[in-house]
Amino acid sequence: MPHDGQDLPMKEVEAPLLDELLSLTKASIAPVDALLSKAIDTVRARVLEGGRVSGALLEENQTAAHALAWLATYAQSLRQMQAWAERLEAQGKFGEIEQLLHQIAFGEYLLQIQGGIPMSQGEIIRVRDMGLDAMEDLATFATPEISALCQNGNSQRARTRLVELMQEQAANVTFGATGLEDELEMIREQFRRYAVERVEPYAQEWHLRDELIPMEVIEELAEMGVFGLTIPEEFGGFGLSKASMVVVSEELSRGYIGVGSLGTRSEIAAELILCGGTEEQKSQWLPKIASAEILPTAVFTEPNTGSDLGSLRTRAVQDDKGDYIVTGNKTWITHAARTHMMTLLARTDPETSDHRGLSMFLAAKTPGTDEEPFPTEGMTGGEIEVLGYRGMKEYELGFDGFCVKGENLLGGVEGQGFKQLMQTFEAARIQTAARAIGVAQSALDIAMQYSLDRKQFGKALIAFPRVSGKLAMMAVEIMVARQLTYFAAWEKDHDHRCDLEAGMAKLLGARVAWAAADNGLQIHGGNGFAQEYAISRVLCDARILNIFEGAAEIQAQVIARRLLG
Repeated sequence: MPHDGQDLPMKEVEAPLLDELLSLTKASIAPVDALLSKAIDTVRARVLEGGRVSGALLEENQTAAHALAWLATYAQSLRQMQAWAERLEAQGKFGEIEQLLHQIAFGEYLLQIQGGIPMSQGEIIRVRDMGLDAMEDLATFATPEISALCQNGNSQRARTRLVELMQEQAANVTFGATGLEDELEMIREQFRRYAVERVEPYAQEWHLRDELIPMEVIEELAEMGVFGLTIPEEFGGFGLSKASMVVVSEELSRGYIGVGSLGTRSEIAAELILCGGTEEQKSQWLPKIASAEILPTAVFTEPNTGSDLGSLRTRAVQDDKGDYIVTGNKTWITHAARTHMMTLLARTDPETSDHRGLSMFLAAKTPGTDEEPFPTEGMTGGEIEVLGYRGMKEYELGFDGFCVKGENLLGGVEGQGFKQLMQTFEAARIQTAARAIGVAQSALDIAMQYSLDRKQFGKALIAFPRVSGKLAMMAVEIMVARQLTYFAAWEKDHDHRCDLEAGMAKLLGARVAWAAADNGLQIHGGNGFAQEYAISRVLCDARILNIFEGAAEIQAQVIARRLLG
């Protein structure tokens, strides 16, 4: 690959020089890490007070802190893409399509680091936002390797060639080798087949009718082990890795995010019980969750709290029998009506006004019907009509005299609820990142097929560079988000703290899903705005990913705190 700033000859774009490409990308990582280190020091100096991060100063410098979070996410993304490429190269699997994905990813992300990283459509952060000097602090980027990647990595020729290769791939595959072991790819193939046969043909109808996903689908997924995937075998699960959960969530969400999300509440409930439950609670609840005999729902958010979980007001007061009487309101509760159990967060210490007085309950309830969605005494609910993510429905809940058995206080000790919930966030955010990848892949599948079928001005849409360029960037960013998510899952599976990596995967994955859906709709033109076309549903579904399991702004704040602490 030439270093003189000239565009690559076509033959080199079509078949990048393997050894040189990997050396170029490897050499570019150190300057990115140096810039990140300088940014951390600079932002830290703004927010420290008395040797500790000040909440007030962090809020005052929120743009700088969130810019730092995004820069760190890009740095980690490039590291994981390099690790992926080197693994494939060692296995003899680093073919032309993988090389193009790799070179375009580095070329584009290096340019964005220097020129501006999009946090959202209208928010572009630059090094100056972190207190850095664009001329001085980006001087380390003036290397032949970075210059070559920036000049030639993400060229129109490279994008066009990538899409040519994508058209040669078999249907229903990922574009480019994922780098996962064969066992996980076998799991992917199994769930991709299921999604193609049992989900994709019906997803649009479920969405347009605002219907609950049929119980027969839940029963089939239960037989396939979805709800007990990561629950230990001793409690009736399969005891598989978080990486397997990622692959399953990715492929089911590629079919329909509602189906890909069915296992989320089971994952959260199981994680809560495994991390904080008593032995009796583990034995009682986990086998039934694994078999889907019990469908759980997560009941955390309140109308006036949103992401500020520490200020929850729902009360749980112990009566003279040792049971708890719950009073209060909850909102944005997914799949609330037909579930059997709620992981319910409530305040047990009325003298507190922060997270220290919260407790978690495994609250049993009676599943509802269409005619009577909330038959349990002391509990009422109403549906929230939403744009997308409809397959399980969203609800507001009211509790007035609702009883929870004392034995269902998670862990048997009050005041541990917030801590217990925090322990689940790593797995939940990794799973959400996987769902985002699936949604993004769905958008790419749909848009690519449409661009092949739709003819304008005498040729298929895919022949136009602006169309093929969109498809290429979808494929590239999906692979970047995928590798970041796989790394977070790997860290989790090896018992490493990974709240930082999980947060980065969720942050980037959600942006990638929205961009893919938006560009996919743009490729459809006016037809994309019609509800009969599946891309309109995918756009609505993609939008929620930047909000739930930690809105993008909250996610960036959490990442920044970890980096600066």
